[in-house]
Formats: sequence, C-alpha cells, structure tokens
Amino acid sequence: MSKKKRPPVPIFDHPIIETHCHLDYLEEDQLAQTLDRSSEVGVERIITIAVSAENLATVRRITEGDPRVWGTQGIHPHEAESYTEAVENEIREHLSDKRILAVGEIGLDYYYDHADRQVQREVFEKQLQIACDKQLPVVIHTRDADEDTRDILANFGSRLEAGGVIHSFTAGLPLAEFCLEQGFCLGFNGIATFKQADNVREVVAMTPKEKILLETDAPYLTPVPYRGRPNAPYYLPFIAERIADIKGCSIDVLLQQAYQNSITLFFRFEHNQET
Repeated sequence: MSKKKRPPVPIFDHPIIETHCHLDYLEEDQLAQTLDRSSEVGVERIITIAVSAENLATVRRITEGDPRVWGTQGIHPHEAESYTEAVENEIREHLSDKRILAVGEIGLDYYYDHADRQVQREVFEKQLQIACDKQLPVVIHTRDADEDTRDILANFGSRLEAGGVIHSFTAGLPLAEFCLEQGFCLGFNGIATFKQADNVREVVAMTPKEKILLETDAPYLTPVPYRGRPNAPYYLPFIAERIADIKGCSIDVLLQQAYQNSITLFFRFEHNQET
C-alpha cells in the first residue's frame, strides 16, 4: 500500500522570519541544504537559539558563516545548574557581537525538572538582568511554571525595556494575558497545527496580530502535514497558514504583520551592533 503523498510547502508573496530554531543540531551538509530550502520558500532571516554553555560559541560560529542567520546567547532552564560566572561573562561579552540579537533561551521548566527549581529561578533572574543591562530583548521558555514566570517578570517590570517573546507558547490564558499586557510577543509554532492543541489555538485566537511571532523550534515540533519528520525553517509556511486561519485573516495580512513584529522586536537593534 503506497504512502499518502504530502502536499508541497506553499510559497507566498511575503517573506518570513524564523524567530526560533536550533540550527546547531544539524550536520554541516544539512545546514547548507536547510538554509537553501528555507530561502526557496520565502524564509528571509533565521534566528538560531543558544541553550547551553556548550553551544554558545557554536551559535556564534553559525551566525558568522551565513548572512541569512542571526543568533542569541543564553542558558536554557534545563542547563541552569551549569551557569557559572565564566558562562555569564561569555554571554555578556558576546551580546555585542554583530549577529547576536537577544538574550535567550532563558526561563523556567518545571515539567522536566532537569535543574533544581530554585537554581532555575536564580539563573532566569540573572539573565533577565543581563538583558536589562544590555537593553536587548529576551527569548523566554516557560513550561508548567506559570506562577513563577509571572512573578519574576512582574518584578522586572518596565526594566525590560527591549521587551521579548514567550516562545512556543503553550501556557494558559492568564499567563498569556499577563505577558501581552507587559508588552511581550508570543511565539507560535507547529503545535498550533496539532489535533489536540485546542488550548494553543485558543491563545492564538486572543493574541493581537501585532504580538504574534512565527517560529518552528526546529528540529522539534514539526507541523502537520509533515509530523514524524525532523522539523526545519522551511516548514514555516504551514504554520503561517494555520495561524492565519485561526485569526480569520488572509495569509498576506498575517505574514506582513508577523514580519514587522519580528523586525520591531529583534532587528531594530542591529545598528547598535555594527561597531
């Protein structure tokens, strides 16, 4: 019995910015192919995200190797116990690099509890302070930690002048409403296409288009109709289609707004890093 043929990736008139993926998880030959395939379907810029002391330098190297790629510097909550003064100094030093745009991926994860929760909170706060000091946006991961995430962000308040994004948003409406009130964007990915993700689609529906960012979190969370395969930025058009459908707007309107949101949050700071 032959396998059902999957539809081709749609190509739209407006460019797309991939705001969250992990290109360092690819082999060198895969990286070049992935970047080219992404360009072919309209993905104009890609932000690859740092998560650990081990990949801070790798992310920087990837951003230096291709003009389509930018990056971040930060320690994921899973890796919070590896955060040291030396790691913090490395993050601070390289946030002024030409291709580095934000502090991230930082936050709290109480679902897996790979690191002690108190340590996670302390490391999250330290990196939020770095973002305040450097006046850069933050890329935040939060899972099963809504109350502590809210409390910590509330404590920082207006000090986070450059704003940020709660990436791969899967939390409840109360945290979504709080984050939006605080000026944060919400990042949505392939989860919005999953059959059982009505909770995420509910948040998408209530999020103003002016606060939506598109991402894949590749190589994870591959959208329908390519679930089961490794994810990649070139699947972003499927995510964009689903978000536009949920918002009840045309794909052109959604893509134009998401692109502008990405530029406003991340790329307005490029000029600060030209020196």
